[in-house]
Amino acid sequence: MNPILEMLNQYNISNEQISDLFETLTQNPLAAMENIGQLGLPQDQLQLLMGQVMQNPQLIKDAVEELGLDFSKVEQAKNTLQQ
Repeated sequence: MNPILEMLNQYNISNEQISDLFETLTQNPLAAMENIGQLGLPQDQLQLLMGQVMQNPQLIKDAVEELGLDFSKVEQAKNTLQQ
């Protein structure tokens, strides 16, 4: 299992919340960051999660694909943010 999804499951974040989070990520990454903060993860775990993502961005793609979402939307959102 993807370490991001594993950590979220470990803290009893429901599959529905996880799917909603990654759906938001594919549409609006900034809103997704706000949603992550509202999940109630301990601050140290949140920092660990962000560190993993920053060191290995492939984890986001893997998680999106594991959830059955469209990663091309993440790329579109990223390109929009860079403009």
